[in-house]
Amino acid sequence: MKRSCEVLSAALDTEAPIYGVSRGFGPLAEFEADTDANRHGLGLISHLSAGQGDDLDIETTRLMLDLRLRGMTRGYSGIDPERWEEIVNLPRSGFVPVVPSLGSVSASGDLIPLAHAASAMSGKGLAWDLDSDPPVQVPADLRLRQLGLEPITWGAREALAFVNGTSASLAATLRNQASLREQCWIAATLTGVIADLLHANTEAYHEVVGQARGGSPGHALAASWIRAQVTDPRDGSSARQLQEPYSLRCAPQIVGSVLDFLDAFSLMLGRERAGCSDNPIVSADGIFHAGNFYAITAGLVSDQHATLLHQIAFMAERQLALILNPTSNGGRPPLLAARPGATSGLAGVQLAATAFLAEIRQLSAPATTTPVPTNLDNQDVVPMALMGALRVARQLQRSELVLGSLALGVAQLAHIADYRPGTNRPWLADLLAATPRLGDDRPLAPEVRAVWELLRAEAQRQCGTDEELFGAHETGTER
Repeated sequence: MKRSCEVLSAALDTEAPIYGVSRGFGPLAEFEADTDANRHGLGLISHLSAGQGDDLDIETTRLMLDLRLRGMTRGYSGIDPERWEEIVNLPRSGFVPVVPSLGSVSASGDLIPLAHAASAMSGKGLAWDLDSDPPVQVPADLRLRQLGLEPITWGAREALAFVNGTSASLAATLRNQASLREQCWIAATLTGVIADLLHANTEAYHEVVGQARGGSPGHALAASWIRAQVTDPRDGSSARQLQEPYSLRCAPQIVGSVLDFLDAFSLMLGRERAGCSDNPIVSADGIFHAGNFYAITAGLVSDQHATLLHQIAFMAERQLALILNPTSNGGRPPLLAARPGATSGLAGVQLAATAFLAEIRQLSAPATTTPVPTNLDNQDVVPMALMGALRVARQLQRSELVLGSLALGVAQLAHIADYRPGTNRPWLADLLAATPRLGDDRPLAPEVRAVWELLRAEAQRQCGTDEELFGAHETGTER
């Protein structure tokens, strides 16, 4: 870091044209910068503080700051290490800015959300008071005083390095990646319980099937998750039928392929996390004006996340339909109603799950194919990466509800079958307790959320914490 800073200082002494430091920003790079470096840096942050919409959640904001400040330590940003320590002291001390989610095209980095973060760190805008339960938004200058912190005075170079990276879109993408993996475990696990409840043919989950397909690691893992829930394996001679519908029979292929894609993405996202995404690049070899801030990797991964997520939600919705239908649920009551006609069972839950799936599909269009040139055509191609990642986050919320609806249906089917989860699956016993057997109709929305939260907690134990997953991304490890 110090060597990079020295290279930049030496270049400025020769009056070399350096973007954003001795020259203006964006299409104004051909014009001289403000002679006051602090005023120049403040101007950058001020004019970019134009975001709107809902705020980024606290954990995504924290990860965004972590990624941005880590990137500066790679030794390519021209940042004085002492100045970096002043900046990093704020998030280390618990300062979290309020950052609006809308406004980034992710082409020169996520300029607008990062500018709002920088503005809050200088004492303007809003910050989260995490001492309140739940956290509340307060004026940023007040929060700085509460934490005993001094506001940052941004110089031109550190302001540009801070706002000029891909950290918002990468943070949102990493968190989506972790959540999607958890949903894979939930989907496979519910598949196994359904197969057990229905006395389905479990040959489709045998190790040999995955080996015959080519040895996909994702397939093998998904099938093992399914098998772990099957207490009574059956083959074609003992199962209720020779071949089950595809939503059960092809679950290892569906979930497994999603897992394989996620492992491939972890390598790509690991490189992004470990790199420097600002501009210019300042090294011992010179100063290079380039485009590392173009968030295309996160953008393309998010577009694939949207497609992969739909596969999980679609399979879950079809499994819900299967267990509610007397022709496929082993002759149980239609809609699992206690008294069909007098009660309606899970009719409302299925209708809602259908709506959730429809919205997931509506949100599946790739964001990277919807660019609009901007910035006097300086940014003539843009990846819309943060927009794509936030779209996936919304899809994940809807997919949670589809999987929660399926989990509720599985629990009700288990009640009807007088199913015993066993002591080795305490989470399943908790699931059954969270949604008692249906008698008279009752509002089920709270129970959908309750069973989902139980499953998510178990999925996090099975798949690892967010930080463990992000660590795997950084080292490029398959998980």
